[in-house]
Amino acid sequence: MSPPTFRLYNTLTHETEPVEPIEEEHLRFYSCGPTVYTYAHIGNFRSFITADLIRRTAEAIGWDVTNVSNITDVGHLTQDDLVDPGGADKMQQALEREGERFANINDLARHYTEAFLDDWRALNLREPEVRPRATEHVTDQLHAVIELVEKGHAYTTDQGVYFSVESFDDYGHLSGNTEAQQLQATDRDVVEDPDKRDPRDFALWKHDPDHLMHWHSPWGWGYPGWHIECSVMGMRYLGDRFDLHTGGEDLIFPHHECEIAQNQSLAGHKVINYWVHTRFLQVEGEKMSKSKGNFYTVRDLINPGPDDDHVPDPIRAQGGVDPLALRYTLLQGQYRKPFNFTLDTLRTAARHVQRFQEASDRVDEAMEADVDGPDPIGPQLGDIYDRMLEAMCDDLNTPAATAAALEGVKTIEQADSLSSAAAHSARHWLDRTNDLLGIVEPEHDADASSASSGNDALSGDHIADSVDELLDEREAARSDGEYARADAIRDTLEALGIEVMDTPEGTEWRHKTDL
Repeated sequence: MSPPTFRLYNTLTHETEPVEPIEEEHLRFYSCGPTVYTYAHIGNFRSFITADLIRRTAEAIGWDVTNVSNITDVGHLTQDDLVDPGGADKMQQALEREGERFANINDLARHYTEAFLDDWRALNLREPEVRPRATEHVTDQLHAVIELVEKGHAYTTDQGVYFSVESFDDYGHLSGNTEAQQLQATDRDVVEDPDKRDPRDFALWKHDPDHLMHWHSPWGWGYPGWHIECSVMGMRYLGDRFDLHTGGEDLIFPHHECEIAQNQSLAGHKVINYWVHTRFLQVEGEKMSKSKGNFYTVRDLINPGPDDDHVPDPIRAQGGVDPLALRYTLLQGQYRKPFNFTLDTLRTAARHVQRFQEASDRVDEAMEADVDGPDPIGPQLGDIYDRMLEAMCDDLNTPAATAAALEGVKTIEQADSLSSAAAHSARHWLDRTNDLLGIVEPEHDADASSASSGNDALSGDHIADSVDELLDEREAARSDGEYARADAIRDTLEALGIEVMDTPEGTEWRHKTDL
């Protein structure tokens, strides 16, 4: 039986489309990661889970996946939603807010990055192949800004460097803000730089020698704008043509709109084919807000502290909820629809996750008992898994997929006894369900080292296969005359600690640590 067609809603075309990777059966996509100035909240993780489900679904139908998800540790201005460089950097504001807790802004960034990765693993999200940090790619960003200036897509003032929206005809296509009047009517007319040519223009570089994180540039000391980092890191690790980009709906405009303008101005052609956005999350029917007491970070719910008075008493009394129950809750709403997170939904999810865990324990016991007998549940579980996969391929229909998963666990529960054959079928189904949805059991060790952050993209048992795949892709690009793409792949490998050597006998590679 051939796998179902994987379909996703493309914000760019406003249609649900079959996903057709540029490279056959190899999905390459970029996911906007967090700005690490505070703990990530459950709404943030709803978007990250969408990216994780795209990965899991692609792998379930037999595709290879290369995912890049960034860490923004500089450059996210508080007024970037206005695309105005007058806003303060969120990282710097956080350091000022938290007083003596951190020695410097780098300590703050490290702390919240590690906290984010802890939450990531707790919620059973799979690791991206590359997790680049903005501060580690400032030189790349500078080169991109210089290139945009040279190509006539950007200009300088005494205060910074701006992208000229007028130079890019397709600006506004993603968000629908295609008319200059519409764009000028927004808060973007709050302009603090009198030398900006157009209120629509957005900052690529801010000249600010007093900023806590700054680098020398052709325009003096300063730091990059927010939008340029994702354009640069996406194309650095995925090439100048890749399949898909994910993020929350709040990123459609201006962040992703600006990315498209930068990408295509740098590459000279369309770079990304599909844009997938996750809708906002409400809590108990209201917008999540600290002032309303319904603002929850992941760690608020899975490991509440004594001072977390806003966390409901039952959750605090039990020491937090199972992280898989939180993940299961966030799967109850399809990503493209607004979702109302409630404590009742969380309690129900906790009971369902417990059923999966109890079924898993029963199956393991039956496998140890090794009793002969028929397998009446295997075919039924196989059909249920097919329905789950069909639901996930249908624009990540998680409500339908989890409903089918509950039918599967009920099938295991209602079996009078489990023969060895039935137990093996049940184990196979539970493992496949966990691979697809991540709701049966944790995939990360509880004490997993956070050293996996950064650019340790090719680690573990699959390193050789991953390197060989990238080298095959590089060779194909060279054969097709796509030398820029081939160079980008080589740069990716070098950034990951792999030395590539072209010899008369062919291409060889080795770890730089082996030198």
